[in-house]
Amino acid sequence: MGVPVSQMWTVATYVLGQKLRRRQRYPLVLMLEPLFRCNLACAGCGKIQYPAHILKQHLTVQDCLRAVDECGAPMVSIPGGEPLMYPHIRQLVAELIKRRKYIYLCTNAVLLTEKLQAGWFAPSKYLTFSIHMDGQRDHHDFAVCREGVYDEAADAIRMAVRMGFRVTTNTTLFEGADPNSVRAFFDEMMDLDVEGMTISPGYAYEKAPDQHNFLKRRDTNTLFEMILANRPKRWKFNQSPLFLEFLMGKRDYECTPWGNPTYNLFGWQKPCYLLQEGYYDTFEELLNDTDWENYGRASGNPKCQQCMVHCGHEPTAVHHTFSTLGGLWGTVKALMFNRYASPAAQVRLEEEAKKPHDPLARLVEIGFAEDLKDKAGAA
Repeated sequence: MGVPVSQMWTVATYVLGQKLRRRQRYPLVLMLEPLFRCNLACAGCGKIQYPAHILKQHLTVQDCLRAVDECGAPMVSIPGGEPLMYPHIRQLVAELIKRRKYIYLCTNAVLLTEKLQAGWFAPSKYLTFSIHMDGQRDHHDFAVCREGVYDEAADAIRMAVRMGFRVTTNTTLFEGADPNSVRAFFDEMMDLDVEGMTISPGYAYEKAPDQHNFLKRRDTNTLFEMILANRPKRWKFNQSPLFLEFLMGKRDYECTPWGNPTYNLFGWQKPCYLLQEGYYDTFEELLNDTDWENYGRASGNPKCQQCMVHCGHEPTAVHHTFSTLGGLWGTVKALMFNRYASPAAQVRLEEEAKKPHDPLARLVEIGFAEDLKDKAGAA
């Protein structure tokens, strides 16, 4: 199990408390983006597409803490951009720990070794470094458009683990992903002694420069069944096992678009953070003025039909776990019997091993490779 008992207890009591108060909509994780600036130019990221004058800006610590208090979620994810480039990240983390918030600091780890050596952070059960890793060495370096980043990140993980920090990885999978390579990558991450891994399918949101390589729902189920069935017991995931079953096609969940609200330079982003539909000034406005029936697959919204990403569907799985006996029992079974033996999935995995999986060839085919080369040169 890749989630500490204390954190699970905090989430469980929070969800049960919301249920007792008869609150239909409540946040689970605040996605706090203090800046959009980054030191990499990944193909699947839309944040660095903002103009230069926006990339130079960042939130104040007071703005961040006001959003945290206003939202009230027990967990705070700090993505970006690259949060280690945020000039007040030490103060922000310290203040969040005082508030007993479980923090996931989402970093590409290029700067992590330097910050750890400088003593910027101290180990805490409330602080987790969530390292962005897109796969094995060649695949990861290609995805982030810079050679050597995989090795930098792996070295930073080793140092952080050795120093007693909580460390997880987060991985987004796209169309054409090699399931055998992904499974080998999971073994590599376990060899680095990370606490757990998180995975999600990519989604073609508007600002992402690569609009071609995003998974459809059926493709998602097929890919994740090959990856997650017949798994070694040593693999640990820092996310809901019911969400993993959803990715495998074993469960059908609707989106919970208010589960992971986003606050950034522009305010409270209208759902979801992958769509560009504007902002509210307050969290209360977001909850009360949003027409939530317009989001999720059941709504008929064409932008939602293929989406299975974690930010909308994992809150649904977590709510299912801690608010129903069936969900709790399903989670217990998933933790106890987590190999998911499937001869059919094994056969497909073996067939995939015979196919070429060259991400560059796929991008050449769709005419996207030149743009990636330009990004790599600029980085």
